Amino acid sequence: MAPHDAVEVITAKRDKGELSDSQIDWVIAAYTRGDVADEQMSSLAMSILLNGMVPREIARWTAAMIASGERMDFSALSRPTADKHSTGGVGDKITLPLAPLVAACGVAVPQLSGRGLGHTGGTLDKLESIPGWRATISNEEMFDQLESVGAVICAAGDGLAPADKKLYALRDVTGTVEAIPLIASSIMSKKIAEGTGALVLDVKVGTGAFMKDVDAARELAQTMVELGTHAGVNTVALLTDMNTPLGLTAGNAIEVVESLEVLQGGGPADVVELTLALAREMLAGAGVTDVDPADKLADGSAMDVWRAMISAQGGDPEAALPVARESHVVTVPSTGTLTRLDAMAVGLAAWRLGAGRARKEDPVQAGAGVVWHAQPGDVVTQGEPLFTLLTDEPERFDRALASLEGGFDIGEGPFTAQDLIIDRIG
Repeated sequence: MAPHDAVEVITAKRDKGELSDSQIDWVIAAYTRGDVADEQMSSLAMSILLNGMVPREIARWTAAMIASGERMDFSALSRPTADKHSTGGVGDKITLPLAPLVAACGVAVPQLSGRGLGHTGGTLDKLESIPGWRATISNEEMFDQLESVGAVICAAGDGLAPADKKLYALRDVTGTVEAIPLIASSIMSKKIAEGTGALVLDVKVGTGAFMKDVDAARELAQTMVELGTHAGVNTVALLTDMNTPLGLTAGNAIEVVESLEVLQGGGPADVVELTLALAREMLAGAGVTDVDPADKLADGSAMDVWRAMISAQGGDPEAALPVARESHVVTVPSTGTLTRLDAMAVGLAAWRLGAGRARKEDPVQAGAGVVWHAQPGDVVTQGEPLFTLLTDEPERFDRALASLEGGFDIGEGPFTAQDLIIDRIG
């Protein structure tokens, strides 16, 4: 006889009760084995969405998901480890310059990443636009690369938190993605199982983010920081603005190009600011406080790590990147100051051009995306280019143009910029 059954666990949460540790342990293990059906787990997920969980329940739920698979251990490496997780935004290419930068400062970065769903392209999709680069490597290759190069960005193996993989797919199709206990435990079960010593969370807030309002984002950030700290991982979170897209590009290959500009000591100011802020947090979390990451961008050592990191995974860091076959320029309608550029509008346009995917199995176009030629606060002149849309399939332009309608404002007079970093938690 099993100690619990699914209906008992569902009704306890449906009736606003707290689940016991043994109920949580049982239901996660039984669902991973296939003894709890998808319809039962979706009913429980909806009950959690509607009725919430107390911190003890969330911590136990996270621990049970970690226990469903393997845990990695980097303690044998010759340097400390730190990782970063972003909740996803438009033009969010920060992982690409950040991982080699932190490695250049003496901290190893095991960055297990995913593929994008919806309007935000995944880090792996961006890197796969580099000829020869491969996302899937063995644990042994990963350790060797962390020791020799200091940074690895790769696909998470199936062994880490398999319960999460199953539950994630279910949440996607049952309207339960938004439940904060489930978001927090999903992210943190993978990151804790990954075995990193320090973790910095970039929790995005705004139109182009998963969390649209600051209070919900702060609650998610606090929940995740508590989970990490509870599990012995040095965890902090930054709340960052995602009403405006990051940098000047949203796509795959074009975001790699922009990341290379940052590694060359240039690049858009907002991308550089966030990369350095996250790098400093990762270094502090790993106990390295005597290195300024800005120096490592300036002296080319972060770029050296990038080249070694790409080469180690079969990529050619010198190869030309894919370029979209077709382009369409949107010009500035009237002279003035760009006062608003909506992240969601840009993200949707990039997605409709082929840079993102609607289903996990969909292909993405390496060259597709949106380039914008001004950021809020810039003066723009009528007739000059405002956006360049890129795709291999010109029939996609109309829908992409439709998503940009109403996505920007041009006005007169002074402009007050929103701070990129809204808050720090942890």
